[in-house]
Amino acid sequence: MRLKKQRRVRKSLRLYVTCFGFRKPFKVLCDGTFVHHLLVNRIVPADDALTNLLGAPVKLFTTRCVLAELKRLGQAYSESLDAANNLMIARCEHEKPKAADACIAEIIGETNSEHFFVASQDGDLRKKFKEIHGVPIIFALRNALFLEPISATQREHAKTLDKERSHMSEREQNVLKERVKNIKEEIGDQNLSVQAFKNTPKGKNGMWVKDTVQFKRKKVKGPNPLSCKKKKNPLNKNPVPAKQKESGNDDAKRCRTRNRKTRKRKRPRAQAEN
Repeated sequence: MRLKKQRRVRKSLRLYVTCFGFRKPFKVLCDGTFVHHLLVNRIVPADDALTNLLGAPVKLFTTRCVLAELKRLGQAYSESLDAANNLMIARCEHEKPKAADACIAEIIGETNSEHFFVASQDGDLRKKFKEIHGVPIIFALRNALFLEPISATQREHAKTLDKERSHMSEREQNVLKERVKNIKEEIGDQNLSVQAFKNTPKGKNGMWVKDTVQFKRKKVKGPNPLSCKKKKNPLNKNPVPAKQKESGNDDAKRCRTRNRKTRKRKRPRAQAEN
């Protein structure tokens, strides 16, 4: 199940990045219901949980209207108010605090120019943002986070964007026309040089090509004698190199025993007289 969930998330993120221009680090706009759910189910720290879901670094945002709403709810939401105060604040130009869903809807607008991910547990707010193109929605179930699957309207809008990118815009068409005009003017100036080139003498074949060959063909060379093996003599089955033969004769000569004649030693005269 985890692998299937990761594949779904990667597929939807790829569409948001390529078609709607989302970039890392992703910006997540959280409302009070989402912050409260994270604290109740102990999904802490929230930025680590969201990075694991999206597979990229994350920046968490909230609004002043959301903080004011949590403050109005009393002590039951005091911990969630403290946690929301630690988040970055997205700019909302409201002199008097509005409802949290209305404030978030005004920040997102019709095009989501700031490229926010909306994190909320409010079902009505999530249905409203499904109809707007390029607004990814994050929600939680118990102790797990999920990314809302891409709606059919968002997929159709992504297809239309791809078709528009494949065709040229009016500005690109005008630039192309200007370049074509400049090229035609340059070609008209070069007509004289082309005629002069046509009047040059031609070769035998009627082409402006030299008759002589400009390069020499490489001759076929024989094999490298150093890399060739010597031919073996099939008659001599046990060939012995000449050096070994000469060395064998030398050993035989050296091993000859020398016959020496034993001579009798002469005794000294004193011993002979005794």
